[in-house]
Amino acid sequence: MKILVILPNWLGDAVMATPAIELLSLHYPHARFTFIGSYVSIEALKHHPLCERAIVDETKKSSSRLFATYKLAKELDEFSLAVSFRNQIHSSLLLRFTSTVICIARSSWHSKLLLSHTPKIKTDKHLVEQYSELAMINTDHFNGESPNLKLYIQRKKFDRPTLGINAGATYGSAKRWYPERFAEVASSYSDKYDIIIFGGPNEVEMAEEIEDNLKALQIKNYTNLAGKTSINELCSFIAGCSLFITNDSGPMHVAAAYNVPTVSIFGPTRYKETSQWKNEKGLIVRHEMECSPCMKRECPLKHHNCMKEITASEVIEAVKELDLKD
Repeated sequence: MKILVILPNWLGDAVMATPAIELLSLHYPHARFTFIGSYVSIEALKHHPLCERAIVDETKKSSSRLFATYKLAKELDEFSLAVSFRNQIHSSLLLRFTSTVICIARSSWHSKLLLSHTPKIKTDKHLVEQYSELAMINTDHFNGESPNLKLYIQRKKFDRPTLGINAGATYGSAKRWYPERFAEVASSYSDKYDIIIFGGPNEVEMAEEIEDNLKALQIKNYTNLAGKTSINELCSFIAGCSLFITNDSGPMHVAAAYNVPTVSIFGPTRYKETSQWKNEKGLIVRHEMECSPCMKRECPLKHHNCMKEITASEVIEAVKELDLKD
């Protein structure tokens, strides 16, 4: 049975879609997947053992995205089932152009016009649960239970216990805690862990700020990998960490997929919807604010208090609480 899956664009959202994909593979034991998505989502999920084909969607780069979408659809095989985790018109068009009979996407004006199954999925639950409900809408056997996150990238084995620091958050500056505070937390555990600073190509400057602060604190056992890892390496290295300190971000969800002990720092986003899924070793540090969750890329009030008021001491105490659980 061939199933087409259009993945979410963001790394974290793609990881949160993996329980839905696992449910599909369990319900359809002879399933073979074709994944279509952004470069980062494809790089993270293409290792699934039932993935026959993984395609980076580059239709946005075309002078005519409509024609490029049609052309891509006609280059694909026939499918028994197609699911889109994107709520976007070109994704609906892609499913329709494949001539697949059973096409599933969240309810929207374009999906209702173009596709066969367009359920209204309530947003008052974790995004993992939303994706799972969507994927299983055409079955009678879904009991509402979503499995764990699942990535098939091999875990890196470090010689010593390793603390991962992730100060970035691709969505925007409002989700980012401060480099000097990350450095303060890292320095408090530098006697127990080697330190790796993670970050994407656009987060190199922030990682260098953490590095400068560590140097000022005379910490030497760190490696700055910001902008230097592939998606495969990023996932592998995070999976190998003994402890992870992070903003609400894609790497946070990667850590959850491997049950890495994690302290996640939340500010303007809905923590009940995008916190780590089923990571028993994960804790959240956040402050309740009248203005949060605002879901803005930058603080609209210009004070950033939801992150500014979180101290390094609070995060250090959260790490201690994690240690008590082990």
